[in-house]
Amino acid sequence: MTIQLPSADGTLQTYEPRTEPLLFSSGTPFSSRTVFSAAHVVADPYADVSPDSPAAVDWDATLAFRRHLWSHGLGVAEAMDTAQRGMGLDWAGAAELIRRSAAEARAVGGRIACGVGTDQITGGTLAEIRAAYEEQLAVVEEAGAQAILMASRALAATAKGPEDYLEVYGHLLRQSAEPVILHWLGPMFDPALEGYWGSADLDAATEVFLEVIAAHPDKVDGIKVSLLDAQREIDLRRRLPKGVRCYTGDDFNYPELIAGDDQGFSHALLGIFDPLGPLAAQAVRLLDTGDVTGFRALLDPTVDLSRHLFQTPTRFYKTGVVFLAWLAGHQSHFTMVGGLQSARSLPHLARAYELADGLGLFPDPKLAEERMKNLLSLYGVDR
Repeated sequence: MTIQLPSADGTLQTYEPRTEPLLFSSGTPFSSRTVFSAAHVVADPYADVSPDSPAAVDWDATLAFRRHLWSHGLGVAEAMDTAQRGMGLDWAGAAELIRRSAAEARAVGGRIACGVGTDQITGGTLAEIRAAYEEQLAVVEEAGAQAILMASRALAATAKGPEDYLEVYGHLLRQSAEPVILHWLGPMFDPALEGYWGSADLDAATEVFLEVIAAHPDKVDGIKVSLLDAQREIDLRRRLPKGVRCYTGDDFNYPELIAGDDQGFSHALLGIFDPLGPLAAQAVRLLDTGDVTGFRALLDPTVDLSRHLFQTPTRFYKTGVVFLAWLAGHQSHFTMVGGLQSARSLPHLARAYELADGLGLFPDPKLAEERMKNLLSLYGVDR
């Protein structure tokens, strides 16, 4: 059996899908690395909403996907960029997601950390931005989850310089109940975050970021760095205070960063581990045994898929993530909150299918093939 897939040059190419998936076992949490998968939300396909409406979420399917990740030993990073935070999911929806997912985590013994931002406001004074952060921090702490202090569009727009970042983050860290994860999201993921930490010069921004951490090392569990620059992340993690983890958010270079070197390694908090969950978990279990070669042999081939999903405009990677979840049978439809299923082209989606199928990611390759053919038919491609 073959399938005709459209390529970027407008021609159809014949592809022969695999017939057998790779087999992945579930298991206990890891011993050598702390690993979170940022998780997507499943839209309610029957909701009569527009792209501008509040998100209509299929809660049963959304929570089922989190149980899937937990069953493989992964932690869940909730209400983050991958969940379309600020791209279809507003704060009211995110707060409900945090409460529901945290309760589910307690029920199954899963690890969860949740995003804290300021997306209930679009701007304001520093005092108003602090208050917005505090409101969200309270929701996460009351839910019993670890907090991830996300970058704030409002703060990026309001801050006059590094001193404003130091003041806002210092205030939040002093009052947080438990150590948090600080998240530095680069402008390739969100253009509104250009110049975060008070400078468009990344070297200068790094010094401010490190100053925040150095002032409150007991309140920082770790940092998540999403700059897609492996050497910058390595240099940064080598300067962290003892006990502060580096969680890679580099969806281009994660195998080498997690494997590490003789001076250290990165833990992980990655959007690409949403579609890669079972395979990534198996790779990390090899690393737990000291088998770095086996870890790289399993995870390195996934980078082509990740680079494809995260190609520019990088912020639309969520479309590919949800598309693969549909093909893998984790949800019954390819619909996204905010109508974001339209954000990637058919050739892009076809290539994502081909790469994921080649990796053996689909538990039922036949189902994935049939769903891909159904999508192609909607675009006028002859089955």
